[in-house]
Amino acid sequence: MAYSELIKNFNHIREYMKEFYVYGFKSRDEFKRKSGRSYDDERRRIESWLGDYMQFRQTASGKNMFLSIDSRTTRHNPLYKGWKTKSFTDGEITLHFMLFDILHSEDVSLTLAEITGKIDEMLAGFEEPRHFDESTVRKKLKQYEKEGLVLMEKQGRTVRYRRAADLNLPEPDFLDFFSEAAPCGVIGSYLLDREEGAGSHFAFKHHYITGAMDSEILYQLFQAMQEKRAVEIDNHAAKHTLVPLKIFISVQSGRQYLIGYVPERNRMRSFRTDNIVSVEMGETCGDFDMLRGRLQGMQKHMWGVSMQSASGSRTEHIEFTVHYDDDEQHIHRRLEREKRCGSVERLDENTSRFSAEVYDASELVPWIRTFICRITNLQCSNKELEKQFQDDLKAMYALYGLEGGEGL
Repeated sequence: MAYSELIKNFNHIREYMKEFYVYGFKSRDEFKRKSGRSYDDERRRIESWLGDYMQFRQTASGKNMFLSIDSRTTRHNPLYKGWKTKSFTDGEITLHFMLFDILHSEDVSLTLAEITGKIDEMLAGFEEPRHFDESTVRKKLKQYEKEGLVLMEKQGRTVRYRRAADLNLPEPDFLDFFSEAAPCGVIGSYLLDREEGAGSHFAFKHHYITGAMDSEILYQLFQAMQEKRAVEIDNHAAKHTLVPLKIFISVQSGRQYLIGYVPERNRMRSFRTDNIVSVEMGETCGDFDMLRGRLQGMQKHMWGVSMQSASGSRTEHIEFTVHYDDDEQHIHRRLEREKRCGSVERLDENTSRFSAEVYDASELVPWIRTFICRITNLQCSNKELEKQFQDDLKAMYALYGLEGGEGL
């Protein structure tokens, strides 16, 4: 049974799930954000959702809890349970089922007074019947209208309500893949729950599940983009007014970034979505299409999400040459596959050169390091970055007591 406590603000749950899952479970003594009692409450709540994935390790400092999720056996993101474990008051759940019992078909169309009267009739048989006034029923119907569950129709001065038609759901396999691979996949997970006996035919080698906690933020940002609106975001450190343009998702870490135009600074900026606390809708932006086109042009020089050169120049040139054996032709194919905005030139049967003009060459360094032992030459217009790469290589050789690392 889920931990029983009313949850009205998911952002509170989101913060604790990040604290416990993304940053790792802390022991009771290590948890400094709030009191030990708060730690116990939140740990019990999350344990009620994710108990099947929780383990503990006894250390000298005490008992440390952690989550262990094996993608070979866990096909569906367990963090979606945080969204689905929502509590209601007795009155809310009673009114919910009575409304949809009264509006049992899309052909039934009733006024607010008629609906309220039928509710009173349904409750009349109880010794101490609960009373729902018209204001309460109107607010609930308005909420369901906003969510697309109920339709409101005006006939002169009379307002009538009826149930919305059921939608034809996509194929279960589509929903299965969407729920695990797409932004806002929790929507697909909700729809998949309606398909009885739906199996899972997908397994993921790299299953990035923590984005589930940012679903509400992403939904609001996608809505703003569709309506071409500016937004105000709060990302802990400060509030920013910007025009959201695109969401970038890292294929290496699964981390999600918002790319937007900040009018105050007249520049594009990136924000990690897991750092965004809230999103507030702003005014419509008449320059939205122009700004998105501008970002599209900038992507020709973006390796990741950085749009500003560390050296101060507009772009930085970086290139490196690799040499490989006859039986290592996959190296060239890998360069072609992973080049992104760069270009690859084959110098001979065993030598290839990669080059790129990017805003921030430092973003390429972790990738370039994966070719160490095959790199014969590396050059960068950012000489400080080039020197740092060579110094790191020399330090690695020295660490292993080897000679080398010179002359790249």
